[in-house]
Amino acid sequence: MTAEHVDVLIVGAGLSGIGAAWRLQEQHPDKTYAILEMRDAIGGTWDIFRYPGIRSDSDMYTLSFPFRPWTNPKSIADGADIREYIRDTAAEAGIEKHVRFGHRVRSASWSSADARWTVTSQVDGAEVTQTASFLYLCSGYYSYDSGFQPDFPGLADYQGHLVHPQFWPEDLDVAGKKVVVIGSGATAVTLIPSLADDVEHVTMLQRSPTYITSLPGEDKLARLTLKALPDSVAHTVNRARMAATAVGFYQFCRRFPKAARSVLLKRAKAALPEGYDMKHFTPSYDPWDQRLCIVPNGDLFRAIRRGKASVVTDTIESFDATGIRLSSGEHLDADVVVSATGLNVVSFGTVALSVDGEAVDTSQVYAYKGVMFSGLPNLAWCVGYTNASWSLRADLSHQYVTRYLQHLDEHGYAYGMPDPSGVEGERPVLDLTSGYVQRALGVLPKQGDRRPWTVRQNWLLDSLDMRTTDLDEDMVFVTRDAAEPAA
Repeated sequence: MTAEHVDVLIVGAGLSGIGAAWRLQEQHPDKTYAILEMRDAIGGTWDIFRYPGIRSDSDMYTLSFPFRPWTNPKSIADGADIREYIRDTAAEAGIEKHVRFGHRVRSASWSSADARWTVTSQVDGAEVTQTASFLYLCSGYYSYDSGFQPDFPGLADYQGHLVHPQFWPEDLDVAGKKVVVIGSGATAVTLIPSLADDVEHVTMLQRSPTYITSLPGEDKLARLTLKALPDSVAHTVNRARMAATAVGFYQFCRRFPKAARSVLLKRAKAALPEGYDMKHFTPSYDPWDQRLCIVPNGDLFRAIRRGKASVVTDTIESFDATGIRLSSGEHLDADVVVSATGLNVVSFGTVALSVDGEAVDTSQVYAYKGVMFSGLPNLAWCVGYTNASWSLRADLSHQYVTRYLQHLDEHGYAYGMPDPSGVEGERPVLDLTSGYVQRALGVLPKQGDRRPWTVRQNWLLDSLDMRTTDLDEDMVFVTRDAAEPAA
């Protein structure tokens, strides 16, 4: 049986994959493409995660697609609304018919002689192959199969319910129960207020505090803009304003960490009950060394003021039958423990890559313009920002890929590959001190210390650069009718 061949093969039918397909259809309506999705539904992260209160951790004017206005009044949106938005976008653009569901991609091998990728997927227990001239990985950077679960001492003795948010049971009943949520990241601060109304009490147990600040669930200026202007124009204005605000605040935090720290701590203190111990909200690191957590309308702080939620800063000595014993000697009784301990970061979607029969060590490749990678012909990996909405960089990546494909066609090239011969310096591609990033340093690609080999966390600069970038810069191209690289 002949393998299906397409011009572009996209892996993942989530926010990134659907956005990539839309841009491809817009710029290259003549090119064939398919989307390989391991699950049986469109939506990616927003279809997988179903824990109580799941929502965006950034505003929807920047998280949504720039080509399809976000008209929902919520600036910080619920997971279900985001999932519906992604699926509606796919349906309206006719993208659904290009999705191959149930395809778990296992490997991808490049042949220079054939100038194509052969991608092997597992489908209903059998191996299926597809080939493509260009491979675009849009499956994110965390494992869909497992979340990070520390091996806490005594965990086997615990007789209550242990839950990881990535796999929230539909039938879990927390009404009237004592719940402990381990963690202090975006998932934990989302869960606490969502559970507070139903439980007897919920405790956020954290090893160290996180910077947490409140934003309005609805942006009044954005709503006024939507009323005054056509949807598409208003969306562009709101997106640019929100993106500039995010970049500006990030730069403020990095350049003036003491002032930023003071602002964030004062905001948190004002939202908490009078006299509340600020040690629980005072991190030891500077703002944006790790991601900042957003709580819409201060819902976490409200739950604490009502006495339904509390925060404990301590380390776990061990679990026992009824809960958690802390290093301080305190015991937290818990009918349910939610282990919001993070994600397992993976490289290139765990796809085993090889080029001309040689396996690729993904920790040894360099990121090129944050999209392509040294030693990997005609391949891109979509990775969003860590300091702003994922979609801001994702859409820039999609636009770069479409320009790259046009460049190949215009010059008669079969393929191209970033040439790292001039790279100097070396550092992790994700420059955060967060645990989930540090655990993955052994598999993630690297970046250099000069463009185009750096991964900037600056949408404003990237927006300008992506529109004017030299597509020949530090690249080697091979023509369709020649074995030697093009000059």
